[in-house]
Amino acid sequence: MSERPPTTASTEDTDDTDDTAPTVRYLSLGWIAALTDAVATSERMAEVAADHRIGVTQVVTDGPEDTVVYHLQVGDGAASFGAGPADPEDVRMVQDWDTAVAVATGQMNAQEAFIGGRVKLAGDQQLLLASQPVFGALDAVFGSVRERTEYV
Repeated sequence: MSERPPTTASTEDTDDTDDTAPTVRYLSLGWIAALTDAVATSERMAEVAADHRIGVTQVVTDGPEDTVVYHLQVGDGAASFGAGPADPEDVRMVQDWDTAVAVATGQMNAQEAFIGGRVKLAGDQQLLLASQPVFGALDAVFGSVRERTEYV
């Protein structure tokens, strides 16, 4: 049985029926692009990036796009989000589609997913804990995209 290589997302990802901002499909290239822009323009992300440095890779398996890999890179006053793994990668989180959707939609909190073993963590756990202000800022950025995200 051959293993398929991870993809970063599908190109069929937007619904242009909304004139203000297009709807994006969760984990699609459009969703990643929307978050890339939102992270890049977030003053709060830049502020926390002045005091923190971390590279986080997220891997979501078993979804409509098969396996999707994306990252958050923070440090030296800059924050970036995009397709593919973080470089350098300090932390890697792996979860299946159902867990990712449950956390993204608030049906499950991330801590609950970690404790329950639904999110596998590899890397520097101390750095991850020390970087909580980064994830607080990121949650606000996600909120701006979450309201126009479809989870299908």
